[in-house]
Amino acid sequence: MVTTVGEEASIEKLVTNLIYLEHDAIAAYESCIDRLDNKELSAQIATFKQDHLQHLRVLTEMARELGVEIPSEGDMKQMLTTGKIALADMWGDAAILKAMKTNEDDTVTAYHRAIRHEDAIPASKAFFMKAHQDEERHRAWMSTTADTLS
Repeated sequence: MVTTVGEEASIEKLVTNLIYLEHDAIAAYESCIDRLDNKELSAQIATFKQDHLQHLRVLTEMARELGVEIPSEGDMKQMLTTGKIALADMWGDAAILKAMKTNEDDTVTAYHRAIRHEDAIPASKAFFMKAHQDEERHRAWMSTTADTLS
């Protein structure tokens, strides 16, 4: 799926949509952890999930500072992010990681755009850069690991 997160006109809407995106990502990570046969892979995915939980904490604080209503769960995209994982489960761990990599494509894109948002203050930009680096690292690991399993 192609995300539009990061193209919002206001910083408030950007932060709200990043919170939705993080909730969706966390749900996908939980589904992935439950479905992977290789427990070492599950353990690595669990560490990546912690990064997403940290991103959610920071975004929640940003939303508070901006006076924005804080979403408590994902949106309709969550069905897509978790559905891909469920479908990929029929083909094994490599397929699950490839599906997760496509989810990471969206988070990488969203944070890349967020870095350049005109209303982002230096502290926000610094967080967006760190989150972008985390997402790049997750995506690279999933891609490389899936390729070694194929």
